[in-house]
Amino acid sequence: MAAKTILITGVTRGLGRAMAEEFIRLGHVVLGCGRSETEIIELQIKFQPPHAFDIVDVTDDEAVAGWATQLLGSHRAPDLLLNNAGLINRNARLWEIGAEEFSRVLDVNLKGVANVIRHFVPAMVQSGSGVVVNFSSGWGRSTSAEVAPYCATKWAIEGLTQALAQELPPGMAAVPLNPGIIDTDMLRSCFAGDASNYPAPKEWAKNAVPFLLKLNSADNGKQLTVPF
Repeated sequence: MAAKTILITGVTRGLGRAMAEEFIRLGHVVLGCGRSETEIIELQIKFQPPHAFDIVDVTDDEAVAGWATQLLGSHRAPDLLLNNAGLINRNARLWEIGAEEFSRVLDVNLKGVANVIRHFVPAMVQSGSGVVVNFSSGWGRSTSAEVAPYCATKWAIEGLTQALAQELPPGMAAVPLNPGIIDTDMLRSCFAGDASNYPAPKEWAKNAVPFLLKLNSADNGKQLTVPF
């Protein structure tokens, strides 16, 4: 398979970090962002150009715009854009969650995705190809108690992505993706010790990355789940 250019948000830990390392292992170019300066510097040292890792908060539209200008000046448009960055609320009933916490989940999980699409997809459209994968969740197609803000954002991602799929030109695709249940810090915040019953991110990435690399325009608008 020819080397692809992969853009990943939330690349400093969990699924984002595991995907980045697996894509690079397979010979692809990874462009990633995250909020942790320590982790971004570690990635920059470990993976030299043409890979690129930057400190970017996806909720800051101006910062995302600057990041896009920088990357699109030095790299081609992404072949695969993975909106992976996400945040979950603490386990609590909806009325117990403050406005600030609710807004933060909404800003990262929904507005952050829109910001990245706004500044990278035009270049992908101009190139006439590319796949946008917006990470959803099992909780974007079902619900559970005490994670209402998270569920709301992931259900919104499903609708946003399917609408985007109707807007893209032929040759492109937008896919809402349920990654499955993985033993991440986010899952531990909900499941506590039971999270260890599920695969670790690196194990998951061995299946997920080849699956993602095979996505194409025929998958446009499909609600997909990573097989495991």
